Amino acid sequence: MICRRSHAQRGFSLLEMIAAMLLLAIAFVALMKVAGASISLTSSATQYSDAAMWARGLLDGAFVGEPVRVGSSAGRFDRNFRWQLRVTPWNGAGNPPATAPLRLYQLDLDVLWGPPAHPRSAHFSTLRLSRPPLLLQAAP
Repeated sequence: MICRRSHAQRGFSLLEMIAAMLLLAIAFVALMKVAGASISLTSSATQYSDAAMWARGLLDGAFVGEPVRVGSSAGRFDRNFRWQLRVTPWNGAGNPPATAPLRLYQLDLDVLWGPPAHPRSAHFSTLRLSRPPLLLQAAP
């Protein structure tokens, strides 16, 4: 009895291996793009979180123990973050009587970071109850 071997081969051909490697490379590139976008979003979220932290600190401490000063001011928190604050009387409920001991003021704060040509920004707004600023009268 003569034993014949089957001519069918078992295993992968070179073409199948190249196709599998190509699919793996495409999947790897797609995953790297997703990972890069995720890192970018995380960085952006961190910057917005830092801006909110700086804003909260400035707005919580603004005009505590001192009268409100109507107008605009600006400054820097650190090397990366800068701010612009606008204080205006709030007239949402109409003009208060001149003898009112307290008035509402709107504080609008813009926190900016990034390059000055194309800064990123976050806007924060709050109301502050305070005594009206004292008006100095000139002596006759």
